[in-house]
Amino acid sequence: MDLSKRGLVIFDCDGVLFNSLEANRAFYNEIATRAGRGPLNEDEMAFCHMHTALDSINYLFKDYPELIDKAFEVYDGLDYSDFLPYMTMEPGMKETVNFLRKNNKLTAISTNRSTTMPKLIELYGLDELFHEIVCALDVKRPKPDPEGIELIFDRLGCTSKDAVYVGDSKVDEDTAKAVCIPLIAYKNKELDTPFHAESFKDIERLLL
Repeated sequence: MDLSKRGLVIFDCDGVLFNSLEANRAFYNEIATRAGRGPLNEDEMAFCHMHTALDSINYLFKDYPELIDKAFEVYDGLDYSDFLPYMTMEPGMKETVNFLRKNNKLTAISTNRSTTMPKLIELYGLDELFHEIVCALDVKRPKPDPEGIELIFDRLGCTSKDAVYVGDSKVDEDTAKAVCIPLIAYKNKELDTPFHAESFKDIERLLL
């Protein structure tokens, strides 16, 4: 398959555009400990890194039903922007996205981030880099449901034949399969796809 003929490149946010693992770890540990349970283990952290805040909190407190209301109370009182200093932009991200745009590619983001996404867009000027951004606030069913990708198609006048998806998780793999578009797996060789990238330069080579 020749990915260079694909005119729309859709990126996941966390783990692709940004390394946000430590920001998410600090955020969800703050919720967990203030609500009355212990810090997250690595399996819990992996889940929260790929899912919406609502799903993550419900998952973290599935064995602590008596603490769930307190957890959401803590969540409502937190400002994720306080945790943004823990995030780092992936090396070469801006340069590659701008290069793709100069080569007539449409660029988009599909992410399961919700209330934190508008602040992230503002802080990093993502609306100047991407033609379309869809987060969990924009859909009824987050990834791996195809609704978010299909919304991007509708807004940009594209179809699955035009698109490629760049993601780093099983959720992203399932999302790409749900809409029948090829996946470029970013820094995750365990994902089921013939296309793998360890850097944004690798992404450029695959797409151009």
